[in-house]
Amino acid sequence: MTSTTTHDTDAARTGFRTVDLLVTVGIGVAFGVAFLGYGQLYTLIDPLTAAFKPAEGILAGIWFLPAVLAGLIVRRPGAALLAEMIAAVLSMLLGSPWGWGTAISGLMQGGGVELAFLLTRYRRFTLPVAMLGGVLAALLEWGWEKAAYYMEMSWPYSLAMLAFFLLSGAVLCGVLGHAATRALAATGALDALPAGRERAERNRV
Repeated sequence: MTSTTTHDTDAARTGFRTVDLLVTVGIGVAFGVAFLGYGQLYTLIDPLTAAFKPAEGILAGIWFLPAVLAGLIVRRPGAALLAEMIAAVLSMLLGSPWGWGTAISGLMQGGGVELAFLLTRYRRFTLPVAMLGGVLAALLEWGWEKAAYYMEMSWPYSLAMLAFFLLSGAVLCGVLGHAATRALAATGALDALPAGRERAERNRV
């Protein structure tokens, strides 16, 4: 019987099926639109973070969600990066205030999550792996933002922001993404996808 933490044996060797591609693109498009509204939160909380700018990092994990959801649901090499890049580029085209930097952020964020799955050879899709994806995405995104937006921020403040990034990546991306995937699978909405098939196999035990 296939382990509940192990992906289908041929997953890492096969390409995208039509349903895999449609779901990956759908996740990216949905978040690309949603990100326009989420970006406004930075404006709303500015009075709260003005005294301690690194606290903005607590919001970072939500930006990585397309990647972790696609990785956990579709379970194909490249799904996490593709979903995140679609979300980032669409958000940029719709008027993201960060312009081309949005696409670079998508590359950093999606690449970090993709790396976590790659390290397991796309065979494990557990909560710790999802959290690792969020942490790696946070680390890469922090590096990009430090170079692009916060060059003049002091290192103590920069490291404090990194801590917020890492915490947010682990919780808002990893924990929330894993919980959302399990909740969707429980409804039967993912039955045509690896995450749904894994649940069905587990329930037959």
